[in-house]
Amino acid sequence: MKTIHSLIAAVAIASTGSAALASGSTGFESQTEGWVGSSFTDGGITFFGLNNDSGLNPDGSTYVPGEYGTEFIVENATLAINDFPGTLSGTNALSWGNSWIAGDNLSVNIVSTFSMSTNQTETDAWFDILYFENGPWGGITIELLAFNRGDLVNSDSITISDLGGRDNLVGDQLGVFGVEFDSLTVNARFADGTSTVFAGLIDNVNITPAPGTVGVLAIAGAGMVRRRRA
Repeated sequence: MKTIHSLIAAVAIASTGSAALASGSTGFESQTEGWVGSSFTDGGITFFGLNNDSGLNPDGSTYVPGEYGTEFIVENATLAINDFPGTLSGTNALSWGNSWIAGDNLSVNIVSTFSMSTNQTETDAWFDILYFENGPWGGITIELLAFNRGDLVNSDSITISDLGGRDNLVGDQLGVFGVEFDSLTVNARFADGTSTVFAGLIDNVNITPAPGTVGVLAIAGAGMVRRRRA
């Protein structure tokens, strides 16, 4: 079961002088397959901060910043898209790491963390994710964290299935809704909060203001938990 932990607005103050609300959306279809840099912008969304932390691998060994690569990769993910049409779409998807495979095949690489931003204030964000479950990955939580001026204001998470046996790919979606944020971070953690890694890729990234939120000056208020099916 996934849980969106939402700090939902209790008060909204309208003002023509508030921060501009923009939006971004990308399925990476305009990109050429291969490395696209440690920071790049597509569809109005800037991706940055790749693998810049340290932590423990699923086997208990340590990893250091940059060990799993410092550049994002746009993969031609045709074979995966054909297998997971409800998760991925088009031809390309966003990956990361030290290698990629040209053509329709792809590598599903390990990642510890990365960030995204439209460089504006937004309220809603969601993306599709394909990742390995079970095997060594079982029990790890993949987090989507929304920040506003450095403060955590919203989050969503997937706890990776731990059914034993060989690992396998599964598709899902992460999203945060209904509270102002200016940046997003994806990472992975063990149950005790220790930073770790997962293996996957993402597609169909959308970051946008909710309808009617242009001119919102401030949102602050009570916590709310909304549950969605796994």
